[in-house]
Amino acid sequence: MKKWISMGVAAALTAGALAGCGATPKNETKQEMNLFTWMGMFPDEVIQGFEKETGIKVNYSSFDTDETMLQKLSQAKGGEYDLIIADDYIIQTAIEQGLVAELDKTKLSNLENVNPIFQSQFYDPENVYTVPFGAGVQTIVYNPETIDFEITGYEDLWNPALKDNLAIIGNYRVINGMALKIMGESYNTENTATVEQAGKKLLELAPNIRLIKDENTQDDLISGEVGAAVMYTSQVTLAKLANPDLKVVFPKEGIGLGIMAQFIPSKAPNADAAHQFINYILKPEVAKQYFEHVGYYSTNTKADELISEEYKEFLTLPSDFSADKVEMIAPVSAEIEEAHVKAWTEFKNACGQ
Repeated sequence: MKKWISMGVAAALTAGALAGCGATPKNETKQEMNLFTWMGMFPDEVIQGFEKETGIKVNYSSFDTDETMLQKLSQAKGGEYDLIIADDYIIQTAIEQGLVAELDKTKLSNLENVNPIFQSQFYDPENVYTVPFGAGVQTIVYNPETIDFEITGYEDLWNPALKDNLAIIGNYRVINGMALKIMGESYNTENTATVEQAGKKLLELAPNIRLIKDENTQDDLISGEVGAAVMYTSQVTLAKLANPDLKVVFPKEGIGLGIMAQFIPSKAPNADAAHQFINYILKPEVAKQYFEHVGYYSTNTKADELISEEYKEFLTLPSDFSADKVEMIAPVSAEIEEAHVKAWTEFKNACGQ
């Protein structure tokens, strides 16, 4: 399953940002914490700030995919690692396999800073095992200098004025979901006929599609190859940094959501240190640093207030946003998955891609 969030952007945002982040502090420490996540998730100052404040050395190791993480965690039988940050759907599997420990919330005094919109999701409905780290949302971005009408939602992408001028990512649940949302349906409907109807609606969008690509979609918007695009959050970040005049749209029909969350493995050797790290990065000033570094949506309400103006528009949800405006794309039955794949294949063929 393709991650909602294009993790490769971390290296693009800050080349070599992790160089030396696992270095031993001048004063030798006895405590350690083994952090396992993607490369480039934290700027140096966050790791070093934690080590200085707590005296706990961070051993940072990385994986390339969620599936690789799960395989290694399974092989370690829930041990070896103290804290893992991964995507929502794989965490659900890890929990089901008994590889995740319950959090000791008495050690997480900063937990109140978490935005509740990003909690109580399908993979951890009671918030027993995880703390949100960052989020990605299904986002439309367009260039107002070349698009002469206002885009406010998914339905506007069907406007004939966008003929051959739209780029979209290659995640079929995301794109099929646009048609479902226009129809007022859930991303996760279990009605085959509804998915088939969405597929027919999607075929009407084909004349407007210029590109379907999952990697570096932002480059085509920045270069002017297309005037509008549906992109991953990290791609939106890069696009806005390159051209601040681009318009970011929170679709009026609702937003698809993906969450990265942190959890402590069931047999973590240094679980107390992991709790300390979670609590540390929940500090608003610390959260601000890594959200601006990694380019994902803030899941910390107190950090939202601190994020720089140049990032705020595309790293924080609008102040009037409510939980009923967002929905996670969750696993569906095999029958529905098959219907989605069929609709997507027909759509790509209609687009000539």
